[in-house]
Amino acid sequence: MFNPDGRLFQVEYAKEAVRKGATSIGMITRDSVVFIAHKNVTEPLAIPSTIQKVFRVDAHIAATYSGMVADGLHIVDVARSRAQNHKLVYEDTKSIESLSSEISSYMMQATQYGGLRPYAVSLLLGGMDNGPKLFEIEPGASFLGYKADAIGVGKKTATDILVKEYKDNLDTEEAITLGVKILRKIGEEKLSVQNLDIGYIRDGEDYHLMEQEELLKFL
Repeated sequence: MFNPDGRLFQVEYAKEAVRKGATSIGMITRDSVVFIAHKNVTEPLAIPSTIQKVFRVDAHIAATYSGMVADGLHIVDVARSRAQNHKLVYEDTKSIESLSSEISSYMMQATQYGGLRPYAVSLLLGGMDNGPKLFEIEPGASFLGYKADAIGVGKKTATDILVKEYKDNLDTEEAITLGVKILRKIGEEKLSVQNLDIGYIRDGEDYHLMEQEELLKFL
């Protein structure tokens, strides 16, 4: 139900869950889209490699999320399914903006019908599509394109730094270096190869998730 200020309480609660999630950052560079995400490993006996925050959606699309883990994994699976179905039917890759719009419409249904609750997750979806593209889809089901964006508990700090230090002509490694610097500044936890996911899609190349040996270069 709407409150007197015109807000949906359940959507506001879902946004609060996102604000408590581990920070994820996405950036467009001159030849790629980069995703840098902190993995919140809270269980001392957990195996960090079984926790993932940056995902391949299609060869040219990747995603990361902040918020409730189950919701995030479900929405990523929905994005994968919609991208694959489009390819099977039309024998062509789905545009990133079109996929963002479709996921937004899917999430909006949970804000309209009884017996459902909004998805407590924000999604960064991006990749190469006639140039690099990056979109954020939030729990209220709106989506917006960005040059650089952050979601999760460190969003405000990350956005302040991105506004000051992000440049249109960054290359892939410079964007990764900036993203790691931002996560260190937020200071959720000391960064290591165990709690960091970095993935990117370069022009003309498929999605690549960095291995631990590659991550060491930036730590």
